[in-house]
Amino acid sequence: MGENTMEFSEYFPVWDKLTPGQQEMISGSLVGRTVKKGAVLYNGGTDCTGLLLVKSGQLRAFILSEEGREITVYRLFDRDICLFSASCVMRSIQFEVTISAEKDTTLWVIPADVYKWLMEQSAAVANYTNEIMASRFSEVMWLLEQVMWKSMDKRVAAFLLEEAAIESTNRLNITHENIANHLGTHREVVTRMLRYFQREDMVKLSRGTVEITDRVKLEALGGDY
Repeated sequence: MGENTMEFSEYFPVWDKLTPGQQEMISGSLVGRTVKKGAVLYNGGTDCTGLLLVKSGQLRAFILSEEGREITVYRLFDRDICLFSASCVMRSIQFEVTISAEKDTTLWVIPADVYKWLMEQSAAVANYTNEIMASRFSEVMWLLEQVMWKSMDKRVAAFLLEEAAIESTNRLNITHENIANHLGTHREVVTRMLRYFQREDMVKLSRGTVEITDRVKLEALGGDY
């Protein structure tokens, strides 16, 4: 087993439940990739890249409106798997999502036809795939609830808290435009909310930076982020 496959086997949870032949099929088709921040790995329904498994880094899945506005559906971190980039495997899914790198990312790609074959051959892979789909569905439903029922000030507060947790810092290097793209709104709306937060001493704003200065007040506003 090559070094690339050995590493992959540690990241793919059901590797030990595959037969030697199935493991060999993955080993012979596995592709390692390193992408730079900002790179687009998958663009809607225009291609079928294959299943992505993140080794290290951070990916973002988002949808694009007809007007060109973005909204983040979910993010992927170390050991996370992206199925929507292999949506051609699951014809019942009509969900055009774009996958881009939020940070420099190292990942593996399993070709779509190989993963489809695996799902047909292995109950463990099929069950694992269903678990991932259920998890992603929960994330989409959570987003729907946020958009429908939460006011924008609560959504901005929750996003800042989530970003601070991801980056392990209260000083966020992020633009108002970036925040708007994550939340599916206009930059002007985000700017208005952040200025309000600053007046309430919850954040301190500077060019390209939002610093959380009163986490307790922000958490009270953002609720369960």
